[in-house]
Amino acid sequence: MIFGIGDLHLDYSQQKPMDVFGEKWINHEEKIFNNWKLKVEDEDLVLIPGDISWALKLDEAYYDLKRIDELPGKKIITKGNHDYWWESKKKMNSFNFNSIFFIQNDSYIYKNVAVAGCRGWIAKDSEGFSSHDEKMYNRELGRLENSLNSIKKSTEKKIVMIHYPPFNEDASPNEFIYLMKENAVDICIYGHLHSEGLKYVVEGNIEGIQFICVSSDYINFSPKELL
Repeated sequence: MIFGIGDLHLDYSQQKPMDVFGEKWINHEEKIFNNWKLKVEDEDLVLIPGDISWALKLDEAYYDLKRIDELPGKKIITKGNHDYWWESKKKMNSFNFNSIFFIQNDSYIYKNVAVAGCRGWIAKDSEGFSSHDEKMYNRELGRLENSLNSIKKSTEKKIVMIHYPPFNEDASPNEFIYLMKENAVDICIYGHLHSEGLKYVVEGNIEGIQFICVSSDYINFSPKELL
């Protein structure tokens, strides 16, 4: 089976309590780990589209990543806007985790399913969208294109995992979605939205792609079955 859950916001140092987003977040790490162990088996795959750890440096993130590595299943991780610890794949892979694969300009094949992804960026019609945002937006679009182009093997399904919702402020599809459509993507999962922001969740079949929000508080801190 394939599951998705984003925005774990783990904090091994216990310096960044998430209950500032509401009572629902009290003991959220315990909820995530308990639900994960109840639902996920070792042969399953879990997609985690960003905001993994509050750590600022890679060596600090190790403790949170190790906790993820010790959970059941294989895990695919893409970068979120709060993953300041994220470095080159070579450095991240130097930890030699047993069950974690980081996607960055590449992809992962699980049985007959291809998984691609990137961080994404804020929508172009967002208030205050700057020239810097334009640069980051285009860079992330390029990374998603590289990731999708890296899929050489024919598969039955394609999944994209992206941190930012791939929609404009008016909920219309943006360029990330049209790139997915060009590459015959079947499912797209995203996160980033929390608390009051959850009212902006867009789900369902759009442009032939099934969109699913997997922000941890949106799915009650329990991995959501995708396939």
